Amino acid sequence: MTPFGTRLARAIEERGRFCVGIDPHAALMQEWGLSDDVASLERFALTVVEAVAPVVGVVKPQSAFYERFGSRGVAVLERVIAESRAAGALVLLDVKRGDIGSTSQAYADAYLDPSSPLGSDAVTASPYLGFGSLDPMIEACRRHGGGLFVLALTSNKEGPEVQHARNGEATVAGTVLEHLRRLNAGAEPVGSFGAVVGATIGETDEDLDIGGPLLVPGYGAQGGTTADLERIFGSAARWALPSSSREVLRAGPDVAALREAALRGNDAVRGLGA
Repeated sequence: MTPFGTRLARAIEERGRFCVGIDPHAALMQEWGLSDDVASLERFALTVVEAVAPVVGVVKPQSAFYERFGSRGVAVLERVIAESRAAGALVLLDVKRGDIGSTSQAYADAYLDPSSPLGSDAVTASPYLGFGSLDPMIEACRRHGGGLFVLALTSNKEGPEVQHARNGEATVAGTVLEHLRRLNAGAEPVGSFGAVVGATIGETDEDLDIGGPLLVPGYGAQGGTTADLERIFGSAARWALPSSSREVLRAGPDVAALREAALRGNDAVRGLGA
């Protein structure tokens, strides 16, 4: 199985680094003239897939927006995953799961096993039960060629309480980044184990060059700019995946307008880290 890092590098080269979040917020569906129900969820999400999955390298559905509709919403998420992959995009499923033992293994089976209806190219994960709690997901990535993006430095105001706390000589965030750096050691052109680092964190003393990709939410409508990314990430920006949802989705429901918004986002970050 080809490692996720290799597949991601190819996707960036062929389609660009911009990641589009397929997040059916109730307010956005209302802006599209849709109701807050599962039929509207399906129409919204699959319209976005039709528009962007053939032209961007990575799409990122946030599972919570589908789960709130129960089993019928999860069925829509399954279609989003399958149809996005069929269109050539990598699917980074935003679930931020984290648990221990058999539960962590069950998450790995659900999201990283290709035989699962929710099987994706990569997922987000939480390390706050200890980095070792992610071992089942890490092993699943190695076995199936998947990727893992671990929360490290998020831009929500509550994040520093945990992430900036010190664990001996290092911060918790620094410890997470060091674990990822070790997992990616020797991988070429880039490792499969990434970090989630917000576009609006401001200055940081942490070394963000982990030999793996960086998922960068908060770009665009949430305030993060290309200049911010160049300043914060430095040389590590070459493997950054700036992610935006509202910046693109507000262009809907017209497919052509959605696609144009995604392509503009891609063009804006094309030279990042060059």
